[in-house]
Amino acid sequence: MMLVGEVTAAVTAERDRGPKLRGYAAAGIPFHLLIDRERNQAVLHSLPAGERYTRKVEVDISQPLSLPEPLGFDLDTSEF
Repeated sequence: MMLVGEVTAAVTAERDRGPKLRGYAAAGIPFHLLIDRERNQAVLHSLPAGERYTRKVEVDISQPLSLPEPLGFDLDTSEF
């Protein structure tokens, strides 16, 4: 699996940003995309090391989010 994507809900946002994120990093999933509706942001985590990601890119919803290779495209976040 190359990428996991999630959209937060009010009742799951803290779990999505914490334990689930750490679990994906520990599993070695290269990219984690979080559409955080509470914070109005799209967040791309990458470069997993242990239970954390070492790189984090945040953009406001409506701004494009560049996904690096091997994905290699700009995600239009205005749809979220």
